Formats: sequence, structure tokens, C-alpha cells
Amino acid sequence: MTSATTNEREIIAALDIGSNSFHLIVARIVDGSIQTLHKVKQRVRLAQGLSADGTLNQAAIDRAIDTLKQMAQTLQDIPSHNVRVVATYTLRKATNVQEFLNQIESVFPYPIEIIPGKEEARLIYQGVAHTVAGDENRIVIDIGGGSTEFIIGQHFTPLKLSSRSMGCVSFTEQYFPQGKITERNFQKAILAAERELEPIADSYKSVGWKSAHGTSGTIKAIRESIVQNGWSDGEIKANHLEKLKQTLITFENINNIDIPGVSEHRRPVLAGGLAVLIAAFDSLNISSMRYEDAALREGVLYEMEDRFQHHDIRERTVESLSQRYAVDTAQAARVHRSANFIFEQISDSWQLNKKDFQQLLSWAASLHEVGLHIHSTGYHKHSGYILEHTDMPGYNLEQQLAVATLVRYHRKKLKSAEIANFNFYKSNKIVRLIRILRIAVMLNLRRIEGYLPQYKVSVAGEALAIQFPDGFLSEQPLLEADLHSEVEMQTDAGFDFSFS
Repeated sequence: MTSATTNEREIIAALDIGSNSFHLIVARIVDGSIQTLHKVKQRVRLAQGLSADGTLNQAAIDRAIDTLKQMAQTLQDIPSHNVRVVATYTLRKATNVQEFLNQIESVFPYPIEIIPGKEEARLIYQGVAHTVAGDENRIVIDIGGGSTEFIIGQHFTPLKLSSRSMGCVSFTEQYFPQGKITERNFQKAILAAERELEPIADSYKSVGWKSAHGTSGTIKAIRESIVQNGWSDGEIKANHLEKLKQTLITFENINNIDIPGVSEHRRPVLAGGLAVLIAAFDSLNISSMRYEDAALREGVLYEMEDRFQHHDIRERTVESLSQRYAVDTAQAARVHRSANFIFEQISDSWQLNKKDFQQLLSWAASLHEVGLHIHSTGYHKHSGYILEHTDMPGYNLEQQLAVATLVRYHRKKLKSAEIANFNFYKSNKIVRLIRILRIAVMLNLRRIEGYLPQYKVSVAGEALAIQFPDGFLSEQPLLEADLHSEVEMQTDAGFDFSFS
């Protein structure tokens, strides 16, 4: 490894665009542990700007723009490939997320990965698992602004992952109108949270755990208030939560809250977060909990380091899905080789960088036949549906949709007008990858090893041409017929494809 590579890897940064706060951490990972260099936390309360129909209002977007502009200044001296930005509940739910991304693009030049709820839960657990010793089962709870994540894990392996639609911002707004704190409002919020937990409670309790750990600002504030009131030395128990609830009720309104250990910024959302935690203790029979400082951003950092070391969980996800759906791995490998062979010849001309687009193509080639597990007829549609809707640890929402899209259109009609809009990837480049994958699949329809010669692929604009050695196609009439069919389908889609 060169010294330049070492220097580039020395400093890494993770930014968590949360529903309540934006958290930035700049660090080095030394001997498997995070050495924090700088931390920034800004309360933006994105979830406060999310309407009932899922629209994120302009005031919330403006707050985000102002904060991200500051964050960009902090990150400007760090190589962009050493920066990872993840967004959670509010941007998952916002129907106008593309408008948000368009507006922040000019002030924040880093790609934003919107991650699924279970992926958020997995990363939170990774952050805790790297900082809390022990091999016995543990439950981790992270109360965010719009969602709360519940994870049971053992050592570094998550056993149960769930993200529930309840958070300190959303619950405070919904169940404590005009900031009124009453016993009745608390009971409504607690009951709503218990209903949200009902689908997972029994399965979580059946797996069980030896210790409970809480992360996030809400649980930190609850722990601090309990300690400073002299009720505990740091351990959180159900009776402490009840005492805190009764204390909040005495203030009657959120604006009047004045509790040691609860900052001015935390007070407006404490009631909703407390209701969620009370419901979690009740529904899951939690006896006691300890607060942990590590959370999503630390999990992101540790995973970045794993990727630098070529330990990418996304590759394990591909292997797991291949096994689950009994994929013909020999055929997947043939398609994979052909797709990469074509990619290498035309990636420069089509401006497809290897880091992002070759990965997508490789994943899609490996998984294009998962739908055969359902039925051979229309299996490409089954494959696309499975990959769009299954859990794919390590993938953000756009990566998952991109892989599903490549697989969905790898055969039969190519309907480019139906392809979703992308932000992380440009849609025209996704279409180019689809065309590469289609040809790679078509060349290997016979499922025979090593029969293909060294062929050449070239592009001129969007026109794609493949040239075989003289005499090869005259000996392969079935392949020639398949090529003619592909020419017709790509022509119908508005693309020029030729062979000779």
C-alpha cells in the first residue's frame, strides 16, 4: 500500500441526516477502534416539516440547506471517497425527496444515500457492537425523530432487525398538541407506540436478550435527567421512566420544561420520546437499560473501514440471496464474466466509472435469475420484484432499486420510459448498464462454458456494436437468431444495436 493511499484513508467522515438532528463525525479507525477527531451536531428537525401527505415543507428544506452548507465546509479537506452520507426516516417518507436533493446539490457536493429502515437498524447495531463487549444476546433501541429501531444481536451479528414508524419529533407533535403535557396525552402516545410494537413484540421476546442498550439523544437525555435527579447511577428502569413522566406532567406545557440534564434543544421533543421508551419497556418486558454513545454514524464509519479492507457486506448479501433462491451460480458466473468483459471495453466511452457502475452490473449479473425460484415464465419480472422488496443488508435504497431495475429489464421488452428516476445514478447510465447486461445474458443462453470467442464491443454515442471473429456466427445459428431478436427489441426501445 502506498503512502498516498494510507494518507487518504487516514481520515474518514460519516454524516447522519436524521429526522431530528444531523450528526457528523470525522475520525480515524486505529486498531479497530474509532479515534474521533471532530463531531458536529445540528438540530434541524426535518420531521417537523413532514406533512400528513408526505410532503417536506420548504422551511425544513431551508434549515437542511443551511446546515449542510456548514457541514460541507467541515468536509472540504477530506477526500470525497472517504465521506459517506446516509439519510433516514424523513427522507425515506418524503414524496418530494427529489426536490430536496435538487435544492441541496449546489451547496453539498456529496451523494446522499437514503437507507431502508432495517439497514439503519443494522448500522446502528454495528456501532454498538464495536463498542460494547460481550457475546450474549443484547437488544439495542434507538429513538430517532421519526422512527425507532429495535435490534437483537449477538456479538457482531444482528439476529432481529426492525424499524418502527414512531419517533420523538413525530410523537410529540401528534400526541402533545400545542405542547400540552397531560396524563391523557401520555396514555394516547404510549398506547399508539404499543400498537406499533405489537407485530414484533412476541418474536423479539422469544429470541430474548441478556442486556438492553439505548442510543440516541432522547435516551441520553432521559438517562441524564434520571441521574441528576438522584434516582439512579445511570441504569434506566421502568419506575424511573414513570417518575420522569409525572415530573413532565407537572410542567403542563413543553415550553415550561426545566429539568436538570435535559438541554433546551431536547425539551421540545422529550415527551414523545419518553412515551416511546415507556411503551418499549412495557411491550418487551425490559427490566433495565444502559445508554451507549455509539449509534448510526459510528456504524457507518466501521462499515467504511470494512469496505476499505474489501470486507463488503453487500457481497455477502449477494451470496445469501443466491443460496436462498437456488441460483445456478455457474450460469451467474458466466453472465458476470461476459458483462464485465463488455463493460471493460466500453466503460470509458460511456463514462461508466468502475467503482459505482461495475459493482451494480456485477451484482445484477449474479442475481438476475433469482425469479426462477418462482416460475420460469416472466422470471425477469419476478427477479426484479424480489430484489426491489427483499431485505438487502448493506444496500441503500437507490442501490437496491438500481439492481432490481437492471434485473427487471435484462430480457424481453426494454421499456426505458418505465425506468425510475435516480439521483445517486443517472438514469441514462442505468439504461446503458441494462443494455450491457441484456447482451451478456443473451450470449450465454446456451449455458455452455467457454464456447464464446474473443469478441469486440464498441459504442458511438448510444449505438452499440458487437463484432465476432470471421465464421463464428455461421456455426452458431441459434446465437445469430437471438442476436437478431435483440436488435429488434433494442430498436423498438429507440436504441441502435448491431452485430457482425
